[in-house]
Parts: sequence; structure tokens; C-alpha cells
Amino acid sequence: MKHLERGLFGQNSFWRYLGVTLFLFIVSLVGAIPLAGVLIYKMISTGVYPDTSNVNALDFSIYGISKNTGLALMLLMYVAMFFVFKWIVKPIHGRTLNETVNGRNFIRKNRIWTGMLVWGACLAVSFIVGLVSSHQDYKLQFNLAKFIPLLLIVILILPFQTSFEEIFFRGYLSQGVAKWTKNRWWVLVIISLIFGLMHAANPEVKEFGFWAAMPQYILMGFLLGFVSILDDGIEIALGMHFINNAFGSLLTTHSASALQTDAIYEIKNIDATTDLLSLIVMIGITIAILQRIYKWDFRVMNRRIEPELPPVPQYIPPAIPNEGTLQNP
Repeated sequence: MKHLERGLFGQNSFWRYLGVTLFLFIVSLVGAIPLAGVLIYKMISTGVYPDTSNVNALDFSIYGISKNTGLALMLLMYVAMFFVFKWIVKPIHGRTLNETVNGRNFIRKNRIWTGMLVWGACLAVSFIVGLVSSHQDYKLQFNLAKFIPLLLIVILILPFQTSFEEIFFRGYLSQGVAKWTKNRWWVLVIISLIFGLMHAANPEVKEFGFWAAMPQYILMGFLLGFVSILDDGIEIALGMHFINNAFGSLLTTHSASALQTDAIYEIKNIDATTDLLSLIVMIGITIAILQRIYKWDFRVMNRRIEPELPPVPQYIPPAIPNEGTLQNP
């Protein structure tokens, strides 16, 4: 095991983690300046100041901004945080971005594709079931002129958002918690809860209620954390997180979605309870498939996080010269 164990080495004091987190928050504010500037310009130029108390504040079309433009501008802050984190993690913590991903000096790219394929297949099946069983709740709104720019945004910019979140939560913070707890279960629980609570301000929570929406965020964090610990790296989680948000951007959207896009379908009605049960089923299927592919041993979860000791060298007795080489005194 290398990923969580990498957090045991280097400069890992609590204050370093706190400082990096606060600095990245400031970077996110700087990255949001282009979006804020456009919003302010639109409101001043049109004289329209929307009341966001009863609408989704992330639906930038209420300000007169196209959904594609609003999405691209919103994602810019993740681009900024991604590159800033890449530049500062080594001088501050003594480890590279790759080592934050899996404790190694290389990325296992095939696992990213595996995560995309397995979780994408589950999402596709869930979508088809929903479309067939509740077709009245699905409104086709495909517009090629809007969809092509959206597709480019998803391919070129969205990966920075999903990658940063995975690297920060399942990579960076997980290694920090591993340093302090030495326990994989605590890493999984603590990071899943933090990941869920970081989404508490999302419009889905406002629409469906804290106790209806929050379990889904926590369970998704649990799934991504669980496969990362079992696989000793976050590559699978990187693929799963990207395809999850790509589906939510390209295929379906909802008035309360955090990602407001010109997706192919708009879902009119969402049953949060049904969504939660569906998520639980998909989590079970995904873990079963990935375990079969990679032969994971679930007992790894109970293994204490500690430095790997080098193998103990075996004693090799000195060679005895052949009798033919002995010289008579």
C-alpha cells in the first residue's frame, strides 16, 4: 500500500493543511472574478436584479447570460485551484501531485477509464429505466447549436473541476487524515462527511431538504473514498466523478441542479427518496464489479496505516572454498 501511507512522510503538520485549504479558498474567489464581473455588468446594463431567494442562483440565464457561458465561467475557479494546488503541494508538503493521487510517481491512466466505464454504465441504465418508467417527467430539449459548445466545455474544462475535488478530498485531505488517525475507516468516514457538507449550499439541498439531499452527497463521497482506499489510489474515483458530472451536464438537467446546462433532457419532477435508493443499488453493483476486476481484498480496510518496512535481509553464510583450492601449510 502506498497512497495513504505517503501522507506519513514529508511536512504534514495540521497548520500546513489549514493554510493550503484557506489559500485555495482565496484562489477560488479570485477565479470567480470573471463570473462576478459578467453578472455585475449584466445587472447594471439591463437594470434587472433577480431575486434569487425563490430560484436557483446558479441558473445564470436569469441574469441574461447563456447557460454555456455561465457554466464555463463558473468552472474557471476550479481551473485556477487545480494549477495552484499543483504548484504549491510540493514546496509545502514535500510530495508531488502524482504522489497525492496514488503515492507513486506515475498515474495509472487505465483505471480512470475503468471508473468512467463502470459508473457510466450504471448511470446509463438508471437513465433508461427512469425514461421508460416515468417518461412524462422527461422533456426533450435537444438543441444542437447549444449542445456542441456544452460538449466542448464538458470535455475541456469540466475535468478540472472533478479532478480538483478528487485530488483535494480523496487525495490530499485523505493523506492528512491518514497521518493523524492511522485508520482507513476513519479516513473514509471523515472525508465522506466533509465532502457531503461542502455541498450543503448546493441548490438541490435547498430544493429537496437537507436530510433528503445530503445523504446522496455523503454516499457518493463514501463510494469514491471506498474504491480509492481499496485500489490504493484515486484514479478510479477520478473517472467516476468526471462521468457522473458529465452525465449531469450533457444528458439531464433539473431546475434545482447545481450544473445548469442545455442538456438533452430536462427532468420535471425528481423523487429524492427514489434517487437515494437507486444510488445505493448502483453503489453496490459498482463495488462488486470493480472488486471482481481488480481482486480487492476488503480486509485491507482493517489494516493499520503505517510505513512499509523494508524486507529484512536474510543471513547468508560466507562461502566455503573448495577443497581443491586449499593450500597446504
